[in-house]
Parts: sequence; C-alpha cells; structure tokens
Amino acid sequence: MVQSAPWDHPEPLAPASAPLPEYGSGSLADLLPTLAAGMGVPAMQAAIQELTPADRNCVFLIDGLGWEQLKAHPDEAPFMASLLASSRGGTGRPLTAGYPATTATSLASVGTGLPPGAHGLPGYTVRNPATGELMNQLRWQPWTDPRAWQPHPTVFQLAAQAGVHAAQVSSPTFANTPLTKVALSGGTFLGRLTGEERMDLAAEQLAAGDRSLVYTYYAELDGAGHRYGMASDTWHGQLMYVDRLVQRLAEQLPPRTALYVTADHGMVDVPFDEQHRIDFDEDWELRAGVALLGGEGRARHVYAVPGAENDVVTCWREVLGEQFWVASRDEAIAAGWFGPPDRFDDRVYARIGDVVAAAHDDVLLIASEREPKESSMVGNHGSMTPAEQLVPLLEVRS
Repeated sequence: MVQSAPWDHPEPLAPASAPLPEYGSGSLADLLPTLAAGMGVPAMQAAIQELTPADRNCVFLIDGLGWEQLKAHPDEAPFMASLLASSRGGTGRPLTAGYPATTATSLASVGTGLPPGAHGLPGYTVRNPATGELMNQLRWQPWTDPRAWQPHPTVFQLAAQAGVHAAQVSSPTFANTPLTKVALSGGTFLGRLTGEERMDLAAEQLAAGDRSLVYTYYAELDGAGHRYGMASDTWHGQLMYVDRLVQRLAEQLPPRTALYVTADHGMVDVPFDEQHRIDFDEDWELRAGVALLGGEGRARHVYAVPGAENDVVTCWREVLGEQFWVASRDEAIAAGWFGPPDRFDDRVYARIGDVVAAAHDDVLLIASEREPKESSMVGNHGSMTPAEQLVPLLEVRS
C-alpha cells in the first residue's frame, strides 16, 4: 500500500483519548467477583453495584455477541431483546470487555476477576519474554506452563473453597485446554456437545447446591461472524439459535437463581479493499525496525528491534495515527488500557508490545503472508470502539 509522506498526516490520535474500559465498576472482570461476593465468598468485592445478590448464579457467555449487534437485531433475538427493555422480569445494560477485546483476554478476565494487566493474557498473540517467540494465547502455541503464565486463582476455585457448588458446562473440546485451566477451572467441568444439552445441564447444576456458581458457553456465533460477517444469513441464523438457547435456560432456572447473559467482545465487519485493510507484509514503512508483529488486526502488539523502539512508535503514529490509537508500551500502561496502572503486574510488562496500536476506524492491519487465515476474516475485533468493547449484561431471575 502506498503511504503519503509523514508531513501529510494530520495530528495523530493521542493514546489518552482512547475510551477506556470501565475497569473496577463495569467491566467483564467485575462480574464474577460481584456475584461471588453476594454469595459470601471471602475477599470478593461487589464492583457492579446495581446487581442484587442471589444464592445461585449462572453466567452464559456467548462468544462474539456485542451490545450494539444485539440491539441492532431485535427480530432475530426477540427474547434477549425483551431483556434489554427490562421486561420479562429482567434487566439489561452493557459491560466493557477490557483491552484488547478478544476471547483469550476476556475469558481470563471473566474467570480470574482481574484486568488483563494483572492476569497476564494481554492479547491474541504476544511475545513470551523467556523465549522471544510469539505465543498464541487462545491456542496456547507454542506450549508454556499454564500456571507459570497465569498464577492467580480463578473465582470458581475460590468459590468452591468457600463451599459454593461451582461448575462449567461447555463443549468437551475445552475440558483440558490450558486456557480453561488458567481462566475457568474450579469445581466441576461438564462437557456437552449441543447447546440444548448445555442449557439443560446448566439448570441442573444450578439446582445441585444451596449456593451455586455455574458458567456455560457458546462459540459458534463468533465463528460465523469471522467467516461470513454479521450481514450473512449464517450469522443471523446463529443469533436466532442462541436466542432460543437463552430462553430455554431462563425457563428452567431453579428458585433463588439469577442468570446473566454476556459476551467476550463485539465485532466489526471490515471491507476487503486497500482503504480498509492495510497489509503489514507489503508496507516497508511499517515493517522498518519491527522484529515481531503480535496481537491481531485491530489490536496490535509491535515488538521492535532493540534500539529502534522510538523510531517504530514515531513511524507508526505518522502512518496510522489517523486510524489507530498508537501508544508506546509505557504510554498504554499508564493510560490504563490494560487496567488500572496500580494493578499492573510487572511480569506482564515484556509481553506487551513496544508499540501498541488499537484501531479507531473500521480498518484492519492484516499480515497476509504471516497470518493468511486471520487476514481473510470478514468480522474482526480487539480494539476499544463501542462495537467491540460493549457486551451485554442481561439478567433474568427465577
């Protein structure tokens, strides 16, 4: 892609101008601690003040269902749309996912109750300081010790230690994955293939204890968005299906139960043209001084050749500053992108890029040679725009 000269670029977006996630009051990391605090689990704090405690709590996480996408499709999701309007005995409001708005990061935030800068999964792919290699934190490749990478206990573990019946009901595929171990372990994992089986078993698990904390998950809506986009019949069909699953679970809740429907991120469909898809592998300016390109198309970690850090951040601001928030590592941490700076864990510091770039416009920084699969996706996510950051928090009480 041909870039204009640096002096033709307007003033770049300031890192501090990025709309921060609501860490500590309305982010995904605040949900489980709030529910656990209401069940009397020690050391848990109720950060989301408007949630009323319940003896039994269920979190149904729908991968890829953003707040804005749900509001835009009431016909495909009539049951969840009714919860947005506080009817059917429910309430609805958005939470913020946290940065970056991507599955591995968000699931770790949900399960540990910590922001990304504390739990240490700050992106789709990040550099492992011990090896110098990029590590995919969703697929856990190449292998590294999960407990060394994320040593904090999960809320499920702490709840189980406090006598709460804790369970996760998901696809059997996820039973023993490292991500499950570091983010969602504690209590009992129960694998079921179909969505209907998961809803029925989640309801049974809620009734299995006087105090219960149950998590269930559905992934296919996100997959449809990535492959076909949110305008596709496939995505619409998946939304209709998952709406029926929510209703199925809501109608089976045992007494004294609160069901919370949420998501790990929203999504943005990005057109396939050079204006919207900037190819790192074909752009000599962006490649200059870069040793590793991590993250994903809308939330990049950029690792510079030693000594070139300042030159790389300057170049990226000049080339991308109109369309991306571009920050140095220290600027992003200080601005609170990864959580409150006073909660940032030093062990996470070198995992974050020397340069961090978060998309502002409907653009994508692809790498067609290095990441052919990711570069071909229609739907994308990761940044701090409302379409990606805002996820639903829908409540139904028995």
